[in-house]
Amino acid sequence: MGALAPVDPEPMTKDDFDAITRNLAAFWGERDPVDLHHPMFVHEFVDGALVIRDAQAAVAAYLFGFFVPDRGLAYVHLVAVREDQRGKGLARQLYARFWMLARERGCTSMKAIARPENTTSIAFHHALGLDSTEAPDYSGPGRARIVFSGQPIPGLT
Repeated sequence: MGALAPVDPEPMTKDDFDAITRNLAAFWGERDPVDLHHPMFVHEFVDGALVIRDAQAAVAAYLFGFFVPDRGLAYVHLVAVREDQRGKGLARQLYARFWMLARERGCTSMKAIARPENTTSIAFHHALGLDSTEAPDYSGPGRARIVFSGQPIPGLT
């Protein structure tokens, strides 16, 4: 019998956060992005922390973001999909839900960043319709980032 389709994005719980941080390798491989997984996303920016669960109710994908309505900005800090769940459109589904929430809060544009060598992330954000520019010292001297901004493609939500 085939696996059930993942469910829609929903708010992340503290238990989800703990499960993710215990198993970062399933999402990030050999990279160790533990410092990017700040608990403020489940304690303070709860509206922008989303998960998609697999058929066994385990986290299949997640997104950390926050809203700055007075600037009209929705910022995606990171998005990750478990290696065995890739290629199913889960990251796009998370972005769609996040953008819907952002618009409900008065946001009119989205922003995200990636490292210049992260060609997968760059292609993904371009496919969403976001513009990009390289900022040479964005994350400090000699730490360039690709900065994505704009409105995602119509129909994302």
